Amino acid sequence: MKITLRYFALWREQIGHEEETREVAPDTTVRALIDEVTAAHPRLAALRPSTMFMVNQEYAPLGQTLADGDEVAVIPPVSGGSGADGRAAAGRLFKVVATPLDVREVIAAVEEPGAGAIVSFTGSVRDNSLGKEVVALDYEAYPAAAEKMMARVADEIAERWGLRRVAIIHRVGRLTVGEASVVIAVSSPHRAEAFAACEYVLKRLKEIVPVWKKEAYTDGATWIGSEADYPRGPHGATTSTPDDHTNDEDGREGGSRR
Repeated sequence: MKITLRYFALWREQIGHEEETREVAPDTTVRALIDEVTAAHPRLAALRPSTMFMVNQEYAPLGQTLADGDEVAVIPPVSGGSGADGRAAAGRLFKVVATPLDVREVIAAVEEPGAGAIVSFTGSVRDNSLGKEVVALDYEAYPAAAEKMMARVADEIAERWGLRRVAIIHRVGRLTVGEASVVIAVSSPHRAEAFAACEYVLKRLKEIVPVWKKEAYTDGATWIGSEADYPRGPHGATTSTPDDHTNDEDGREGGSRR
């Protein structure tokens, strides 16, 4: 049977391409498939403990049996960041885009007469990190799965606080210092719930939404995922240069994102 594999961030750089189709035996599990990949690319073995996997855009255990035509995505630790309309419904908007973000669009998506409070958050690129000067960030995403997970976070907010108007837009591509990378908005009859829900979105984005970022410095670059999962380089993070995208990472297979 045929399985499609999709790679992102460090895995994509190590393997050298972002997608491939493999012929595998019936009853092959996610673990067995990834064993094949790491056997061909031994440097990836150290990345497995900090990596999770999706089957058809849903997180899957290593023991899950695959079916013909399945898509398996390798999900490194996310950065904690599309269709033309995203996953939109009344009061809900979830998009991954490659264009500058419009804060007003996100706020407008959650406005309603009964909203006594609208809390929004804009994440932007700062000029420093880990003691180094940052010149830009490169964001990468698995757009369809990212939008699906954003919608899931909104469902969690509805269940926890009864709030049903949530909007999240994340940008991908190269962003320079000061540019917005993510905008979130939540509306509520009362401010306390809106603040709490917005903070919850930020936390869950870092845990389940497949968006990655690479910090670019004057002397190289670093993929930023779960800092707890990635080992430390000279400045407290894994490092690479434009000509050397190698890494000796270690972590926890199936571990938390942050």
